[in-house]
Amino acid sequence: QVHLSESGGGLVQTGGSLRLSCAASGNTHSVYGMGWFRQAPGKEREEVATISCSGQPSYGDAVKGRFTISRVNALYTIHLEMNNLQPEDTAVYYCAAETADGGYWHWGHWGQGTRVTVSS
Repeated sequence: QVHLSESGGGLVQTGGSLRLSCAASGNTHSVYGMGWFRQAPGKEREEVATISCSGQPSYGDAVKGRFTISRVNALYTIHLEMNNLQPEDTAVYYCAAETADGGYWHWGHWGQGTRVTVSS
């Protein structure tokens, strides 16, 4: 089993910045890519940013140019630097880990989520 520990959410004013962090523990040998997804009230889950095991990032259109995902010192730890935050970014942000457990690639592990609220 993989446990994902998220931190860094909070309340920030429009134009401000936050840094989210996520560390995987447990059966980390099954973890490949990692990423961030978000879900606002009444809306579907949205991909924010992902990063492969080799460090290749990918971003959702809504955050491209403002957010940066990176791998950090620990092998299974990622950060999300969120800059120029807007009210539309308000959501619960979930860390996810990609795994091939079961014989297919999927986002098989999820954190509990950290809330980001952007106010004016």
